[in-house]
Amino acid sequence: MSVSIIKRPILSEKSTAQAEAFNRVAFEVTLSSTKPEIKAAVERFFKVKVAKITTAVVPGKKYRTKKGENKTASWKKAVVTLKQGDKIEFFKGV
Repeated sequence: MSVSIIKRPILSEKSTAQAEAFNRVAFEVTLSSTKPEIKAAVERFFKVKVAKITTAVVPGKKYRTKKGENKTASWKKAVVTLKQGDKIEFFKGV
């Protein structure tokens, strides 16, 4: 298992509101990663305890070009609920 399972944090209005209200953080992860792998990577990298993980595969979207139709890549989203008292801050001092 490696930390390369986590690609990037998802910083949107919805994910920021969930982080403040419910102590949840959203990440884009590799398509082949499993919940135990994601849990281990988050706990090791951010030094927090994970209570629950919810995953979803976000399907790619179709778009049209001059030469026909293409599709963006599908990706996997993991919403990690942290235990009470733990917190991940991406922007310190803001």
